[in-house]
Amino acid sequence: MKRIISFLIAATLVTPVMAFEAQSQPLHAISMHGEPALPGDYRHLPYVNPDVKKGGSVRYGVVGTFDSLNPFNLKSIRTTARGVWDPAFGNLIYETLMTRSADEPFTLYGLLAESVEWNDERTFIQFNINPKAKWSDGQPVTPEDVIFSFEVLRDKGRVPFSRRLAPVEKMEKVGERSVRFTFNDTVDREFPLIIAASTPILPKHAIDPETFDQSTLKVPLGSGPYLIKSVSPGQRIVYERDEKYWGKDIPAKVGFDNYDRISVEYFLEDNTLFEAFKKGEIDIYPDGSPTHWARAYNFPAIRTGDAVKEAFTPQLPTGMLGFVFNTRRSIFADVNVRAGLSLAFDFEWANRNLFENAYTRTESFWQGSPLTSLGKPADQRELEILGDTKNRIEPDVLDGTYRIEKTNASGADRRVLRKAVDLLNKGGYTIKNGRMTNASGRQLSFEVMTQTVDQEKLAIAYQRALRMIGVDMAIRTVDDSQYQARSGSFDYDMIVKSYPSSLSPGIEQMGRWGSTSRDAPGSFNFAGTADPDIDRLIGTMMAVRSKEDFEATVRAYDRLLISGHYMVPLYHIPDQWVARRKQIRYPKTLPLYGYQLNTWWDERAQ
Repeated sequence: MKRIISFLIAATLVTPVMAFEAQSQPLHAISMHGEPALPGDYRHLPYVNPDVKKGGSVRYGVVGTFDSLNPFNLKSIRTTARGVWDPAFGNLIYETLMTRSADEPFTLYGLLAESVEWNDERTFIQFNINPKAKWSDGQPVTPEDVIFSFEVLRDKGRVPFSRRLAPVEKMEKVGERSVRFTFNDTVDREFPLIIAASTPILPKHAIDPETFDQSTLKVPLGSGPYLIKSVSPGQRIVYERDEKYWGKDIPAKVGFDNYDRISVEYFLEDNTLFEAFKKGEIDIYPDGSPTHWARAYNFPAIRTGDAVKEAFTPQLPTGMLGFVFNTRRSIFADVNVRAGLSLAFDFEWANRNLFENAYTRTESFWQGSPLTSLGKPADQRELEILGDTKNRIEPDVLDGTYRIEKTNASGADRRVLRKAVDLLNKGGYTIKNGRMTNASGRQLSFEVMTQTVDQEKLAIAYQRALRMIGVDMAIRTVDDSQYQARSGSFDYDMIVKSYPSSLSPGIEQMGRWGSTSRDAPGSFNFAGTADPDIDRLIGTMMAVRSKEDFEATVRAYDRLLISGHYMVPLYHIPDQWVARRKQIRYPKTLPLYGYQLNTWWDERAQ
């Protein structure tokens, strides 16, 4: 992959020597494409309440457990203390050099770094640390801390932190407060933003590198707005506001971190978590099930108004939820087999009978955004980007007429099932004595692993349809811990997974679909893809400079993934559903990416 990216962007790069010679001006913010929306003298991000009165408390609930307060090492990879490093709750303990705005596709504003410098070619980036930045013990955040963080995460951390220095040729202190990263020829244009906003900065003086790879319940030292007050191993972490927090008044933090106390409760099952919300033991419950959302909220707290249901509509692409084929299994190696099996799923029946017609079928990984290929014929720019790869794209996907075949919602649409059988015939299978078999007489059979009741219901509906064409599909429902362990080691034939999409896809696509992640334990390459054309388009996506070229590349990439039939696409809903206790409130302005928990507050503090 390094060679691929190097080839793609070699013409856009200058040598490291030239990078040092390039003149740059300190910037308050940087964007992947275009310019930041907010000026240098901005006072706060547009989706916060800048006048909120801080105080009160919130109780979050998550499904899982933890055995360590170090979420970055390999030994706690499956039992991470989520609150310690989970930007959904806010970077409570550890902070990054810059922070992302949820109201722009991919724009970063200064956090630990007061300003940043780079050149047009992005062959280097320099972070100028805010002189006010302090650790919770009062010591200043230094360039040495930044260098130490990247080195210890490289040597003792887990993926993706352990790979962050691969494109870095040199990392050095510049002056008293600055750190400069000079990149080698494997770098892509997104990478400077990744290291700016996705790598935690750790205190060199408070960490022993020799023991960093060990699980520990020692309370960590950070630069963030909270301190850990108490820990109940595997069950609860309680955070308390640091009254001496250095960054409470910088523009990127105004309106954030509004609670005096945050507790994160851990549950083994989602049902138990919801019961805790009903009883008032948890304050916020995000819900992704339409049947649950429609039927499960007739309990006293809802009727009295002590709990409230909310729907938020973000301006995001849909992403993709579906049954994922593990192409590491030989039975799924042929694209015609995957396409035939995909076609057999009767979405219309499932939507009507299981989900009260609440869902829309998902047909593109970036549906509902300018990045989707759905309904758009490939233009000349896309065709040039695709090159010979266009010959792998299905004709209707290429010309923009592609739609997933709709059934009559009977659960046994013979017309659609016949098309599914035809595709399976192309993949080497025929029906003999009611069984879909290959040339050697072996029946097409596999197992789908499910985790929730809704997943199991979908799998049963799918199983029924496949049985009609002689395919044997077994269903195995496992608990959350087993699901996580088996999905992390790719121990399944088929699995149900969600691939969220953003308006600025980039390096995460390599972790989901790239060759380098296929055999990496714990990666998100659930389909097991290792395809040079996919790698090339991901590399192009990260190398192009203009907004127009970027959007064309993502559309081309979308077409390639659709034509690969790596998933049985399921559905999406346009809204984000959240239930909350009545005292938990949120700002009036909803950003591009939807609701942001770290901007909410407890009105009892008002």
